[in-house]
Amino acid sequence: MLRFPAISPEIASFRLFGLQFHVRWYGFFYVLSFIIAYFFYQHTLKLKKIKLERDTYESAIFYVMLGVILGGRIGYVIFYNLMYYLQQPWEILAVWEGGMSFHGGALGVIIAGLIFAKKHEQSFMDLADAAIPLVAIGLGLGRLGNFVNAELWGKETTLPWGMVFPGAGELPRHPTQLYEMLCEGVILGIMSYIMLKKEARRGMVFWSFIGGYGILRFLIEFVRLPDDLAFYHKFGYIFGFMSIGQALSLLMIIAAIIGITLTYRRKNDAQKEASDSSLDNPA
Repeated sequence: MLRFPAISPEIASFRLFGLQFHVRWYGFFYVLSFIIAYFFYQHTLKLKKIKLERDTYESAIFYVMLGVILGGRIGYVIFYNLMYYLQQPWEILAVWEGGMSFHGGALGVIIAGLIFAKKHEQSFMDLADAAIPLVAIGLGLGRLGNFVNAELWGKETTLPWGMVFPGAGELPRHPTQLYEMLCEGVILGIMSYIMLKKEARRGMVFWSFIGGYGILRFLIEFVRLPDDLAFYHKFGYIFGFMSIGQALSLLMIIAAIIGITLTYRRKNDAQKEASDSSLDNPA
């Protein structure tokens, strides 16, 4: 059994113009993920043979940041705690206190990416493939922020790495934030980077990550204690066993299966057309 380390969620606090400001680890990790994306997205774009002018490149990073923040927060509000925020709408802006949805953030980034790609006449799938390893890094850092905040812990366990979290009683629990950091951040990040360097099919890195995340999140949710939401008190689990996170992850898995199938079909169709063309026009 392990005890949660004595980590303060705040890095520092100070007063300015009569107001109290708090610098939190959770927010710091989000900023750090954007900094990493800014410096390394150019490298992953080169693997897809994409070169963007500086202004266009910085615009792409801005679109991603906007998609993550707005999508993540709006997704959390709508998917997880809509009634609470309808009663206290001013708290929607308090993103530094936590409450970000990956599913909402992913949807926000996809929408922002589609708008950017259309505006700048780029392939959305090429841009998305190149971004995925950095998305995984950001996701891993976000889960580390959840751990520092001592939130989103798991169900009770007797495993030797079970951890006693503040506010969760004296029984050890699954450190599901670290499970997700390892699986969704480290494992999917390494896998997506390797695929990006070797996979020629456009969109395969993107759809593989979507499906991989969906599967891993679906499984981890079985040992993760869901948020104490009004939805569960009123309706219970979806189909009697499925959390909101699992339902959203299942949709990701279905979307990934469809996306991968269409990607292979387009590849096979292109190869067939090229073969037919060579037969019609022999050298």
